[in-house]
Amino acid sequence: MKSKHRLQALFALLLVVFDVGMTALSFYLGYELRVTTEYRPGAPPIPPFGVYLGMMLVQVVSMPVVFFFAKLYHVKRATSRIDEFYSVFGAVSVGTLVSTAVTSFVYKGGLDYPRLMVVYAWVLTILLVTLGRLIHGWLRTLLRRNGIGCDRILIVGTGEIGQMLLQKVRHAPHLGYEPIGFIDGDGGGVTEVMGVPVLGKAEDISEVIDAYGVDEVLVGTPDAPREQVLDIISKCERGRIGIKVFPDVFQIIASEVSIGDLDGLPMLTVRDVALRGWKLTLKRGFDIVVGWALLVIWSPLMLLLAVLVKLDSPGPALYVQERMGLDARPFPIVKFRTMRVDAEQETGPVWARQDDPRRTRVGAFLRRTSLDELPQLVNVVLGDMSLVGPRPERPMFVEQFRQSVPRYMDRHREKAGLTGWAQVNGLRGDTSILDRTKYDLWYVENWSLLLDIKILIRTGVRLFRDPNAY
Repeated sequence: MKSKHRLQALFALLLVVFDVGMTALSFYLGYELRVTTEYRPGAPPIPPFGVYLGMMLVQVVSMPVVFFFAKLYHVKRATSRIDEFYSVFGAVSVGTLVSTAVTSFVYKGGLDYPRLMVVYAWVLTILLVTLGRLIHGWLRTLLRRNGIGCDRILIVGTGEIGQMLLQKVRHAPHLGYEPIGFIDGDGGGVTEVMGVPVLGKAEDISEVIDAYGVDEVLVGTPDAPREQVLDIISKCERGRIGIKVFPDVFQIIASEVSIGDLDGLPMLTVRDVALRGWKLTLKRGFDIVVGWALLVIWSPLMLLLAVLVKLDSPGPALYVQERMGLDARPFPIVKFRTMRVDAEQETGPVWARQDDPRRTRVGAFLRRTSLDELPQLVNVVLGDMSLVGPRPERPMFVEQFRQSVPRYMDRHREKAGLTGWAQVNGLRGDTSILDRTKYDLWYVENWSLLLDIKILIRTGVRLFRDPNAY
């Protein structure tokens, strides 16, 4: 246990070293860029780098301090690279302003203050610090994949949710979790789940934590009474261990809970609409600018794909289908035809499935790479859809899901999207509608322009390697 804590402290220190080193390197490269771009024959000579060592020292000290207050040294296990880049961008920008202010105060005009060099250093610091953190994360992941520095976790609940938590942990070794056992919080009476032993019942949690050196507890009993969950948490609080609880109410798991007050009375807000007012205008403007740009960029490829679809099988190159969008209003969605013209003549509307025999040869490629969705950029430009939002479904499926999935129709409070939060998290194709709805509702209630940009970037990364694209 002590060796693991030492390793964690070592990696925390190494992260600071990476940040400091990359900040210093960025400053030096910024100076070299200034020398390269500003040198002119006959112009006053640029002072040697040694003159700016004091300025570099201020910047090197300022950055880690700002990073600390920005909580960039409180590294979370599942933070995406895009989120980390956003955080680094903001912190470096603030750090640059702080170091500039401190330098101006200390030197009071006695130092040649090259503004262009400051800009160079700012941009390079963002890029190199991000690179350093990627390398640091890769090293940490490499060790965790080999079982070094992992946290021992205990899962409470042997039912469906507990098994799902175990599968998530096993499929993400980079998180550094080592499942050591289950607590039977469901009363199932089993002794083993998916090869992992059941170490006791709910009343035995404290003893199990002490006996097995547990670092974190995952509570996966969403149907348990509140009193039982609170009792489990209280038993886990004996030691300095982490506790994560799978939410127990569908209406809450899709929302970001915030604390406010009603004339001094504390109140929890569990449902709100993030996208309204000026934000609607901002999102529509983003859709128009980026949508038109993508349409122009992709138009040669779209023309080529249309010709290939036409040559591959009889029928039109484009396929128009009715889908449900904002406020559950129908609209015609456009995509490249990927199936035979008579694909649903005998079966009627059905879900596409893996290795679907109705696909054409070119259609199989288009669906696997998601290129069949490119014509929907026209829907985005026309305003029927947004670049990012809940994926639209056909009317017959909407009617079916609204009867069985709680709050399903709430996803229609925003425009349908070309891609969405559910899709970049692997929920597309023949996956759980319940889970997809949870992700869609979370997006609806937590929208931001940065979130849209993040989803678009992740969509591009997954474009040709999504196992659920068929």
